[in-house]
Amino acid sequence: MQHLINLETIEQNIDTTEPILLSHIDTHKIYWLGIDEDTAFRCNVYMIEDNDEYIIIDPGSREYHQQVKQRVEKIVPAQKISALILCHQDPDVAASVIDWLDINPDLTIITSARVNVLLPHYGKSEYNFYDIATNNIWEFKSGYKLEFIEAPFLHFSGAFTVYDITSSFLFSGDIWAALDTQWSLIVKDFDYHITLMDLFHIDYMASNKATRGFAQKLEGKKIEAILPQHGSIIDKNNIQNAIDYLIDLQCGLDLIYPELD
Repeated sequence: MQHLINLETIEQNIDTTEPILLSHIDTHKIYWLGIDEDTAFRCNVYMIEDNDEYIIIDPGSREYHQQVKQRVEKIVPAQKISALILCHQDPDVAASVIDWLDINPDLTIITSARVNVLLPHYGKSEYNFYDIATNNIWEFKSGYKLEFIEAPFLHFSGAFTVYDITSSFLFSGDIWAALDTQWSLIVKDFDYHITLMDLFHIDYMASNKATRGFAQKLEGKKIEAILPQHGSIIDKNNIQNAIDYLIDLQCGLDLIYPELD
């Protein structure tokens, strides 16, 4: 079975209190898991299913762990989660790592070395660690692959994104994050969405050099959707607009020290 979900129409018939299937290609599936959080900093948790392998991307805070776990269990028993991908170490992304390790001590933590050195401060230091810089390709038993693309200082020095080669989905962490109290799953008006991304990027991202450098790494890649950790999913109609946003963005040190340009 090969089916890439039409993100342009998906929001017409969805229940955001349930897991939402975003892509289904052969045995490879991608889900949005939530969470329900009525604040501008609403967090997105995603899960990749590939046969009997299940990876959660940015599992979120401890406060919402039970909610995420309940949604996972509508698809698969929680102890079947085989790995967590942590794009950086902030508590809204990574704090529940200790809860998932309680459920399955053998799962693998996929992240960068700079993130990994900070994770034991959540309370567990013994786990399987996969360094995305040592090997930037993760291969499922099926042969499908993930590519890890480093994104230094966006906003953490060890930040990175995840490119799902099968679906051409880019899990972007805090890049293209948006702060929105009128949240929707998919971006509806990109021009307006820019104002919501500005609320995050101008203060959190390091500089235009960092955003342009990352944008250059995406040249030549087919991207069907951008899935950030905060805000709405950006569909294929706005991918170039999203990349142009990073190329043009003035943020962080550009604004604090403009005289140094």
